[in-house]
Amino acid sequence: MKKHLLLLPLLLTSLSSHASNLIDHQEVKNEKSCFSWVFADYDSWRGQMKKKYEKGSKSADIVNRKLSRFDSLFGKEKYQQFKDSLDCSTFEYEVDSHMVKGYVIKPKIAEDKLPVLIYNRGGNGNFGGVVFGTMMSHLFPIAKEGFVIIGSQYRGTHTRSDTLDEFGGKDVEDVIALLEFIPTIEGADAKRIGMYGASRGGMQTHLAVKQASHIKAIATIAGNTDLAKGLSYRPEMEKVYEKRIPNYIENKQAELDKRSVLHWVDKYHRLCLFCSCMVQVINVYRLNTHKTLPPLYLNTEFPINWLCIQTITMD
Repeated sequence: MKKHLLLLPLLLTSLSSHASNLIDHQEVKNEKSCFSWVFADYDSWRGQMKKKYEKGSKSADIVNRKLSRFDSLFGKEKYQQFKDSLDCSTFEYEVDSHMVKGYVIKPKIAEDKLPVLIYNRGGNGNFGGVVFGTMMSHLFPIAKEGFVIIGSQYRGTHTRSDTLDEFGGKDVEDVIALLEFIPTIEGADAKRIGMYGASRGGMQTHLAVKQASHIKAIATIAGNTDLAKGLSYRPEMEKVYEKRIPNYIENKQAELDKRSVLHWVDKYHRLCLFCSCMVQVINVYRLNTHKTLPPLYLNTEFPINWLCIQTITMD
């Protein structure tokens, strides 16, 4: 009897952990709340950042200035609002025998099923990986407006294997794999899926939509649509391509063209409106909520307005 009583708390803990998962899919592993560890409350997060600033600077003035900027960007009140209104989890899933890290964010309460936004991050490898601060500034505000957001860190990110990212190669499969999880997210409308990418994520979005025919709308911010031409004004990207893209030296033009939507835009399953804005996404969805361009019909079954996030209905 005592043995059974001892096992009961462990069983309840296990059931509670499973019940709290946002994605009910057997391929999703190690799902954990974003609001845990040092991110469990604002003060512990701020304290962690203070230690980081102090480690990088011996000047108290510099540390205080950085903390002041940190508070202005985030703030305890904003943090608490997001924690109270949103569910957020990180998780792992397997693609091509690699364990890939991902995340999902959604409102805690919604009367109806919500449209889903797949977010494709920028950067490469560990650089540009989505951290808690990224979620606070870029993704939580969108989710709070009534979206389920899911995204991939891409293979190798936040691991010791920072050599797997092919910058628009096999890592695109890490994005495509997320589509299988969406129907198992409670409250997510699998019939209304959009995709949004910034910088490299814009390229990733075009590559993913090339394969996924049921993405209803896309938005890209400062995404490169012609990588070869882009080298003329960002020659430093050559080093990134050499490091990330397989066989780059031998097949430079072919590999760049594969990743450049302008070279195969006619191969899209259906056309979407490309929206490239040099603005922060937090401003994108606030821009002109009521002042949109006339609906455009681009060989689709639904009207697409100017792709400010707030105007994507994806009906």
